[in-house]
Amino acid sequence: MRKVLGIVLRVVLGILVVAVVALAGLALFAKYKGANYYKFTEPAGDVEKRFTGLGGHEVASASYDAGDDLCKQHKVWYPTDMADGEKYPLVIVVNGTGSTADTYESQMRHLASWGFIVAGNMDQNTHTGASAAKTLDYVLALNEDASGPLFGRVDADHIGIGGHSQGGVGVINAVTAQPNGSRYAAMYTASATGNYWGQDSALGPEWAYDVSKVRIPYLMTAGTGAFDAGTATDITATEGQGISPLYDMLRNFGAVPAGVPKVMARAVDKDHGDMPACGDAYMTAWFAYWLQGDADAGAAFFGSDAEILANPNWQDVQVSE
Repeated sequence: MRKVLGIVLRVVLGILVVAVVALAGLALFAKYKGANYYKFTEPAGDVEKRFTGLGGHEVASASYDAGDDLCKQHKVWYPTDMADGEKYPLVIVVNGTGSTADTYESQMRHLASWGFIVAGNMDQNTHTGASAAKTLDYVLALNEDASGPLFGRVDADHIGIGGHSQGGVGVINAVTAQPNGSRYAAMYTASATGNYWGQDSALGPEWAYDVSKVRIPYLMTAGTGAFDAGTATDITATEGQGISPLYDMLRNFGAVPAGVPKVMARAVDKDHGDMPACGDAYMTAWFAYWLQGDADAGAAFFGSDAEILANPNWQDVQVSE
């Protein structure tokens, strides 16, 4: 009997060891995949393919104590090979609920590798745009600091802002409701929390925003999955409201004034959590076009044969030049 028990215990122990090793392997793979997400995407268009991978710059980062409880830290990613006398566009990244700049480090490094200075903070409740405004002011101050790596490197005339989920609300409010909102030249949102959630009966008016005040080029994206899309078809529905449903995106697209370049698209078979990664290539192309003057990047969005119109990765595309 003892012999049998010994064999059983060894078998059980062996199974446990295999399970632990397997779980550790899965965790390591998940970490690798998160840091190298661009290697696991399937871009379809030429521009999407071009901007999916890393750009040509090595990237460094720096952290700065914000001295307040809102931002806590400002974090900056930038090309290591910035040339003397050259200025580089700045992009502010606004966090989604419960996220920090570290959450989006892979995307921020990716964007910096394409020749941008990219900055964020540790605010996990960003909807007012206040923390984005603070980070923008801080980085512009670093541009004047002769002792720091960004001295004279920030192109203050070419500043963009992008954010995911609650961060999308923060983007819109940073641009339209914060004192320094006029500094931005282009904006991007991924799965911005819809207008339904800014009502008194939902999350409250602090989550409200007004895209009719937008005056800069705006690319808005979301997913078609259940969490983003929901089942509701209008703002009056009390059930089935997604984070960023189609009806709300169409409403926002229409509310952005005529004459402001704007593009709307939903990622096929992607949901809320997928959007920071799957929308990254076109976000990078959007900023490359508007902030760096890359005409080839603009071909993804504008013209009768705009790439995004025929890209099978995207649907419900709306474009207005």
